[in-house]
Amino acid sequence: MQEIIEQLLILQERDRRILRVSQELAQIGPDRENLRGRAAATQSSLAAAKLRVNQIESERKQRELEIEAKKSQIEKYLNQQLLTRKNEEYKALTHEIEMAKEVIFKIEDAQIALMEQAEAAQKEVGRATLEAAAAKKLLDDQVGQLDQREANLRKELAEVQANRAALAGVVDESIRNRYERIFKSKGENVVVGIEHSACGGCHMKLPAQIVTHCRAQAELVTCPSCGRILYFSGGMELTAAE
Repeated sequence: MQEIIEQLLILQERDRRILRVSQELAQIGPDRENLRGRAAATQSSLAAAKLRVNQIESERKQRELEIEAKKSQIEKYLNQQLLTRKNEEYKALTHEIEMAKEVIFKIEDAQIALMEQAEAAQKEVGRATLEAAAAKKLLDDQVGQLDQREANLRKELAEVQANRAALAGVVDESIRNRYERIFKSKGENVVVGIEHSACGGCHMKLPAQIVTHCRAQAELVTCPSCGRILYFSGGMELTAAE
């Protein structure tokens, strides 16, 4: 029976490795997508910053056109003043000229504000450019590492699975089936030792008869509480813990 326990312990170690490698492999995809998502987000931020610069420049040009239009109106009103002989008409044109000048002053104030916005937007483009470049470098470096890690893990997994299959082939089929059922339900701790007269899996205190049978190694013994396969070796402490 000791030989069977040793076979199951080796099989359990392989299954644990398969589980760990599979879990690490499963995480590589999300890690890679996370890196790509972060890089894409910085590119989006950069594009938004550039768009803002373009919008401000477009608005600034529109203000220039509005000023030119008002200046043309003023010039038109001045020409009309030269031609009119009516005092009321002259005053009305003067009023229109003053109104146009006020509009120009307001537009010029808006232009000053736009210049400040443009300066801030350009700084944001600079910051976003650096951030996007850093994110792309990180993406290129770490995705390459993840790709290599993935290839190594797939190779390791194939080797361990092949080794596991060979080991499983020498274990009695009924015992192997029992082990695999417990592995599916209890996780990677299937074959557990006895420590302080308790099961190494569920930690429940074991009846003295179970401990005696386990030490005798005449049959496969399972924990009456959790169903895990029990084993005992000379270095284990049987005395119940205080």
